[in-house]
Amino acid sequence: MFALKGTRIDEQRRIEKMWIWYHRLVLFCIVCGLCFSPQFTRVSSTLHTDNGHIYSNAGRTLNQDGGGNHQIHCSRERSRAAWKIIQEYLMPFVEKEKYHISGSCKIHPDNDIYRDQEQHKFHIDINEWQCGYCKKSFYEEKHLDQHFDNRHSSLLNLSQSQCLADVCGALHCDLEMNSGSKKSKCNPPAAARNKHLCESLADSCFPVNEGPAASRLHEFFLHQFCDAHSCTGSGKPFSRGRRKKTNVFYIFASIFLVILLLLYYLYIYLYQRGMKRETQMLKRISQTSRKKKPS
Repeated sequence: MFALKGTRIDEQRRIEKMWIWYHRLVLFCIVCGLCFSPQFTRVSSTLHTDNGHIYSNAGRTLNQDGGGNHQIHCSRERSRAAWKIIQEYLMPFVEKEKYHISGSCKIHPDNDIYRDQEQHKFHIDINEWQCGYCKKSFYEEKHLDQHFDNRHSSLLNLSQSQCLADVCGALHCDLEMNSGSKKSKCNPPAAARNKHLCESLADSCFPVNEGPAASRLHEFFLHQFCDAHSCTGSGKPFSRGRRKKTNVFYIFASIFLVILLLLYYLYIYLYQRGMKRETQMLKRISQTSRKKKPS
């Protein structure tokens, strides 16, 4: 009986140790999940709208001071929104067609005056943005943008590059930047101007006489962007979809759940194995005690 009691105590201690290590492992997985989960930040910006629509020339003005230095007033936020729309709603289809956009097209990367600066912008951490030119760090993206304007404005190619914000009206930048706000009342004259700008982009960027790929992309551009410039509500922006993204957070969460399930089944297996051993031990002790009794 004393052997049986000692066996139960040892088994109980072993199960308690197993639970302690199991909880530690789960806690470690949770901490790893918090450390490696994707960090999403959203930078607020001031928007200039006209009844929910943007005119084609509302993005930029170019002044010249007495010293001969150019002072460009091109909305960096609107240019960034336009570039994001191009990358997500247009370029996947252009790449699928293996079509090369001409440099004369306004949405060509070389025609974005801020493209080089944006490529020298590094998001190191949730509260750290680094300048690729001088390696200086900032807490917020807007401070890095101000740093570019103050310290590296001389690197802007004002002779060839254009303000990408100029095409915001055609690309529905307001919809991208004001995704959570209430939709404003449609302005028919502004919608007509934006549609004209949109169609001119389709003609210049994807001329139908340049082959089947250009013709297909021309038709796609009209449906993806231009048809929605109407107050009748007949078309919706980005109706042909966007670039599919792999959500890193959901991938990590799935892996984490699989690990938890494996640990749970491992614990059940070890627990049942321990109970089986304890039952066998009890049978042996019982048989031994019976043999020792006098007949």
